[in-house]
Amino acid sequence: MEQPNKIAGITVALQQPIDVSSDPTRGKWSSPFRLRAGNLSVGLMRVNKHGGENNLHAHPDVESVWIVVKGRARFYGMNDILVAELGPGEGVAIPKGVPYWFDNNEEEPLEIYHITSRDSSVKDVHRVNFAPYTESQKSRGPRPGREATEAEKEAAAKL
Repeated sequence: MEQPNKIAGITVALQQPIDVSSDPTRGKWSSPFRLRAGNLSVGLMRVNKHGGENNLHAHPDVESVWIVVKGRARFYGMNDILVAELGPGEGVAIPKGVPYWFDNNEEEPLEIYHITSRDSSVKDVHRVNFAPYTESQKSRGPRPGREATEAEKEAAAKL
């Protein structure tokens, strides 16, 4: 939850409690807080082992940094190649347009910071899907994005 501060331009993010009783899927993938400042965005995500995984996708307009706070995350690239297995204090940087997906392989929830940067001209974050949505993603409701074109798939295969 973002709140404006009395000093111009300063925004404060307060952690939001995660209520899984009203929506059981919320505990599988949730964001206790998100903060935006100009071109930067920071979110703390909680991902459960069962149901929090995502599909191979890319963001052509966004650079991302992921930093593990608690638990372990595995990041994958094209053809499900393991890129990194990360623990607390470790992270990965994903350049614009590079396809990836990740999961939590531990029983405890994964807590991970997601820091993004995008050009100020980009109003909406675009998502390009290189694989179908997982069943858990579908269960969380309508999903954003579009399917990758053949040209995008060919270019990604060369990365």
